[in-house]
Amino acid sequence: MSCAGINPRWGARRLVFELGRQDCPGPIPSRITLHRVLIRHGLVNPTPRRRRREDYKRWERGRPMELWQLDIVGGIRLADGGEAKVVTGVDDHSRFCVIAQVVRRATGRAVCLAFAGALQRFGIPEEVLTDNGKQFTGRFNQPRPAEVMFERICRENGIVARNTKPRTPTTTGKVERFHQTLQRELLDDVEVWASPEEAQAAIDAFRHEYNTQRPHQSLNMAFPADRFTSPPTDEQLPLRLPPTLAATIPAPRRPLPAPPPSPSAEQTSAPAAPAAVADDVGLAVEVTRTVPASGNLTVCGQQFWLSPTRAGLPVTLWADTTVVHLLIDGVRLKTVPSRLTPTHLRQVLADDGQPAGPPPITTGVVQAGAPVEVERLVNATGLIGLAGRQHPVGYHSAGRRVTVRLDRGLMQISADGVLLRSLPNPLTPAEIAGIRDARPAGPPPTPAAEPTRVERRVSCLALSLMSWSKETGRSDHG
Repeated sequence: MSCAGINPRWGARRLVFELGRQDCPGPIPSRITLHRVLIRHGLVNPTPRRRRREDYKRWERGRPMELWQLDIVGGIRLADGGEAKVVTGVDDHSRFCVIAQVVRRATGRAVCLAFAGALQRFGIPEEVLTDNGKQFTGRFNQPRPAEVMFERICRENGIVARNTKPRTPTTTGKVERFHQTLQRELLDDVEVWASPEEAQAAIDAFRHEYNTQRPHQSLNMAFPADRFTSPPTDEQLPLRLPPTLAATIPAPRRPLPAPPPSPSAEQTSAPAAPAAVADDVGLAVEVTRTVPASGNLTVCGQQFWLSPTRAGLPVTLWADTTVVHLLIDGVRLKTVPSRLTPTHLRQVLADDGQPAGPPPITTGVVQAGAPVEVERLVNATGLIGLAGRQHPVGYHSAGRRVTVRLDRGLMQISADGVLLRSLPNPLTPAEIAGIRDARPAGPPPTPAAEPTRVERRVSCLALSLMSWSKETGRSDHG
């Protein structure tokens, strides 16, 4: 009983674990036996459960950094009469505490600073789960919902922000259980703290012990640090923060670059200005950027949507003041109108860009009556917009970015150089001349190499409809 007397908060299961860990010389009693002994000596107050353990539905993510649970807890009374809060965060799979930050006021900015510090230290999780506090979500704001800073950080870094149903604290049960442990084993022992800094130092020490030295019953008495791993630094995407927070978050430590070599006499004589910068007419640059976790790349204020599925991939931008071509591994993804000015292009060139080579597709002045091409995105109902009107191209192409080639009376729809469909040209020459971002057409697209196959169900009248009616046997109906 000496072990239980020294550590009165240990229950029967923790005592069994510690006896086995310390190589107890005799046989180790069972958990039930130790529980009865603790009750007999008054070290445990037996209280019946309000709900059976079977009534709770347990769930756990399969790997670390898949989901973080975040919350805010009070209970830190200060000597000046105020009360501080603790912003907490727990990894769902490992129960590893990733956030335990003391704040005087749990404002949205203070919560986001604590969250951003954890992202900088451990990396970016796939999802976060919080309650419906105003620091975490603005969906209940009045008079209308609005995005708060926490949701913006999640959106820009590709994190799925999930919220619990109202009045369901058991959904974030893992971080709530951490609150109970923090309150019972640390905060209840100190009635008043001298300052938030003193409380933060004590919580940091408790957090280290909780992660590395305190076994967790739901982990089969394993330590949270044994199950938690963060992605390597070279595999982490750059963290994107609002400018108001970026200045207050310390940048990660990176190796110092090697000093540049001293310039030779020939180099110091008269540096020549780049030819591409000397003349803004026809200025075009190429630059390679990494797709952020949100899939929304921004260059000089212009946004390019590339989807979160391409996060981490290098994308090359060929840009001038007219169009921007986006390529991955030399394959053009799409071409969009450029909003970049010559000043923007010179800025990109001065940062990490280089003078551009030939454009990946033909550009130039469209001649009257010559074939033209234009990029369009097919909407959910299979329509594209041309010359101020909607034109059907087929619902089976919904969501795809296609190339529309207009050549006299023919309109060809293609994707990646493969012909998808040929339709009559619905536009007049005057309407074609007014299409924005049109360019001279390249070679006509080629049909797909494999034959086209379709499936039809034979009706009860033994007819199968395609582009014509064909009668089949009645034995084939259905």
